[in-house]
Amino acid sequence: MNLQHQVVLSLGSNQGNRLENIEQCLELIHQEIGTIIKVSKLYETPSWGFESEAFYNCALVLHTSQTPEQILEEVLIVEKKLGRIRNENAGYQSRIIDIDVVAFDAEVIHIEHLQVPHPLMQNRKFVLLPFQDLNLDWEHPVFKKSISELLQITPDDSVCEVVQELRSPLDKIILNQYNYIAIEGNIGAGKSTLALKMAQDFNAKTVLERFADNPFLPKFYEDQNRYAFSLEMSFLADRYQQLSDDLSQFDLFKDFIIADYHIFKSLLFSKITLGDDEFRLYRTLFDIIYKEMPKPDLYIYLYQNTERLLQNIKNRGRSYEQDITAEYLEKINKGYLEYIKTQTNLNVLVIDVSNRDFVNKQEDYLFVLNKIQEKSSL
Repeated sequence: MNLQHQVVLSLGSNQGNRLENIEQCLELIHQEIGTIIKVSKLYETPSWGFESEAFYNCALVLHTSQTPEQILEEVLIVEKKLGRIRNENAGYQSRIIDIDVVAFDAEVIHIEHLQVPHPLMQNRKFVLLPFQDLNLDWEHPVFKKSISELLQITPDDSVCEVVQELRSPLDKIILNQYNYIAIEGNIGAGKSTLALKMAQDFNAKTVLERFADNPFLPKFYEDQNRYAFSLEMSFLADRYQQLSDDLSQFDLFKDFIIADYHIFKSLLFSKITLGDDEFRLYRTLFDIIYKEMPKPDLYIYLYQNTERLLQNIKNRGRSYEQDITAEYLEKINKGYLEYIKTQTNLNVLVIDVSNRDFVNKQEDYLFVLNKIQEKSSL
């Protein structure tokens, strides 16, 4: 499941401090448009289509949930912030910064002021060479050729020389010390969304709770007393099976594992939903299982206030969740916080996201990542 689009942007500058222009542009794009996953080498290339000073060029891979129209709008804002004044009637000209949308997933897009893939990319080595550095499994959706194949047939014979390596702004967030991260939170806090987003950005394997497949869940919300024990036992069995299988299977192509739950939530929810006798039986079974389960290297709890939780639940529209009460959510939150206080051997990070929208606002997503980095640096 992909929450984000893979976008390739091409950057160029031939006025002023070219390196500084490129580096500032990378930071602005990362802060305001989407997450920069990869950046190519920096190339010095001759001007194309007019006589002028040589350009510095690079390419980048962007992860974003925005539409092509939104990306184009944001790109123009970034250019303007860096001092570019566009004159659409002036033809090719020198510029402080130039940002082109070269690819958007594998789509072909023709809208006003934007054609993707870029209609001239196959004729421009200063686009193809940096694109090749990104090592993407991408084929031109019109020509049905890879970037290396386009380079072999391009008519452009200009000399493009590597100037230096460039770093992605995401390189500041270092998570390679973790093998297993668990993200927890109340119903509607956004833990699954954050887990998926981070997994895409940091090349992680996801373990996502399979609540949608649980046949007792809709029944529970209709008659809690009758179905509570069946629901909690089925969740416990499924979580144990899933975590045991997924955590034991090492993926050579992924850097770490990120889950949108920790098995302790089974005990927390059961304490709220079960009667005393049922809970004692459940606790006995849980304790046997819990001893065998690996503990996460980092446990992240997303705190969200009740009002926002109710709004999020309403917005995602699951029919069986619409009658969840504020009182029930507050009990869950209280249970999580009490659990966290007792876990002296668990590496816990609590992040207040009550006023954050890390799905639609890049600055809020980076806020969360920076909190994780601060914890990792301790």
